[in-house]
Amino acid sequence: MNVVIAPDSFKGSLLAGEVCTIIEEAFRCEYPEATVVAVPMADGGEGTMEAIVSAMNGSVQYVTVRDPLFETRQAAYGVVQDTAVIEVAQVIGLPLVPMERRNPLHTTTYGVGEMIMSALHAGYRRFVIGLGGSSTNDGGFGMLCALGATFTNDKGEPLPPIPSSLPHIAYVDMTSVDRRVYESEFLIACDVDNPLYGERGASYVFGPQKGANDETIRILDQWIHTYAQTIEQQIGRSYAHEQGAGAAGGLGFAFLLLGGKLISGAKLVGETVQLPEKMKCAHIVITGEGQSDEQTLYGKVPCYVGQLANEYDVPAFLLSGSLGDGFEKLYTYFVSCDAIATKPMTVEQCMQSAATLLYTKARNLARTFKRFS
Repeated sequence: MNVVIAPDSFKGSLLAGEVCTIIEEAFRCEYPEATVVAVPMADGGEGTMEAIVSAMNGSVQYVTVRDPLFETRQAAYGVVQDTAVIEVAQVIGLPLVPMERRNPLHTTTYGVGEMIMSALHAGYRRFVIGLGGSSTNDGGFGMLCALGATFTNDKGEPLPPIPSSLPHIAYVDMTSVDRRVYESEFLIACDVDNPLYGERGASYVFGPQKGANDETIRILDQWIHTYAQTIEQQIGRSYAHEQGAGAAGGLGFAFLLLGGKLISGAKLVGETVQLPEKMKCAHIVITGEGQSDEQTLYGKVPCYVGQLANEYDVPAFLLSGSLGDGFEKLYTYFVSCDAIATKPMTVEQCMQSAATLLYTKARNLARTFKRFS
């Protein structure tokens, strides 16, 4: 029996690698003859770098960059063969900004550009970028500044790489971007289709979770609109309304300017860690996440794994912290969908006991497979 374990993290409880270890230990206990292949997964957000580095026996490089508040901090990117794996949440993630200071009028993507530059200096020309979990809404302005783009006001004065510069941009020179950037390949893990600005844009849809009130959202949307128009007039091409341009507060737009290719996050991670190849030899596949519901169908890791399993005619099983509204629709991809709770308990109790609960549920699953194999 060949078992592939390919879960996302259980947000707030277990990392994807920990989920793999727990399920593998359950199988070792009840079904030691089974061959288990662990493939930690992610969808471009938190845990993306770790999942790829772990599955591909990569390494981690630490660099000094600016955080969202333009303060110096250490952050890491992954290295897998000739590829640098950057998770923007490592540099500009929302948890890096104290609750009382969360305001996307004051946060910048500059550090992401610094990290890319560090990887370029180290010789990397292929990048996998995970866009999830940012605290920013500057349209990638800060990142572009760090990469060498020139932004000046109507007096020809250079503008600082902070959001308040956006409405003052009069001239853009993208030719000053480090030439190595244009020699590189950027594969962008992106699971949203929002444009850069407007009612479905970055500011209105994602601004509130980053600390923006109604007035801030209105201001940011106007600034982003002006910024994009100025750039697009200079380069003679429009990207603001392309799907995913609004991802990560507009970082999607900036990467499109650089020739980046936006791809489903789960699919990008899956292909990078060679999950399709590993699936070909599987008899069963197990995946999971913190909560599964109808939203799981829209680009989440279990949906991608379930679709891939169906493609290879491999029975797929879903273990999740809880099952929410509409989870029944997941039966299209899974033989069974199971919540790990063993008795009535609060969400907090379930999260605190996630490791034990998951082990018990996985052990039961292993016993079942052994009995009927």
